Amino acid sequence: MSSFQDFVDSQLVRGRAYFSKAVALAEFRQTPQALQAAIARLTRKGGLVSPRRGFYLILRPEDRLLGAPDPARWIDPLMKHLGFDYRISLLRAAAFHGSAHQAAMVFQIITSRQLPKLEIGRQRVEFLYQTPGSFAESNRPEWLSQLKTEAGYAKIAGVELTLLDICRYFHRAAGINGAAQAVHDLGKKADSRILAKAASAYENSAVRRLGYLLERFGHIRQADALRPFAAKAKSFKALDPASKPIVAELKMLEEKSPVWKLVVNVPVEIDL
Repeated sequence: MSSFQDFVDSQLVRGRAYFSKAVALAEFRQTPQALQAAIARLTRKGGLVSPRRGFYLILRPEDRLLGAPDPARWIDPLMKHLGFDYRISLLRAAAFHGSAHQAAMVFQIITSRQLPKLEIGRQRVEFLYQTPGSFAESNRPEWLSQLKTEAGYAKIAGVELTLLDICRYFHRAAGINGAAQAVHDLGKKADSRILAKAASAYENSAVRRLGYLLERFGHIRQADALRPFAAKAKSFKALDPASKPIVAELKMLEEKSPVWKLVVNVPVEIDL
């Protein structure tokens, strides 16, 4: 390449609004010091931003207002650069599958590594940790979907994993009512056989939470697939473990679900 700008333009022509330092060194054919100086110059001009060391996003004029492109356009190459598997999930996945009420203010990723969140301009990416064993068990290609963007494809949780994830990490997904909304909207689309298989990778309490919400909204076939998990439970758990009654007397009024062994300690409200 005759100039660093030529290299950047060639990336954009190929639909890649990103590059790694290794790729730039191979194609720009200059010393590492010259490359770093060129990167610094373009960064100062507002043409580049780096979400992680050695990985750069190319900012087109329309991206600069938000500070970075939509993470869906670059999360797959970033995770490949880091060497970690992943899936997009929670509210972004729920919206992808048709939960029209879900507004994802944060782009959320499930991975088996504990990674710090990213904040680039107005774009926010949050990494949620799933233990390596559970992640490997659940992140099967046949249980994932593909989110198509102009830059390619990104891995996104299928309907079943979306529901399980949103009931496992509901505090990161607009609370119990955010989870309930997703279950109401998407429950009928879930394959009960996949639900039963995938649920084994999740905490029993999260599976019971999902089962309770599926049953509550009339998705009986899907709920029935999760009943064996509830049958194994030895004690009741709160629907929302973080919610505590302000007045002790209110605890006496809490509803119980004997089937799912849950104490329904918070009201469940959704938009219809």
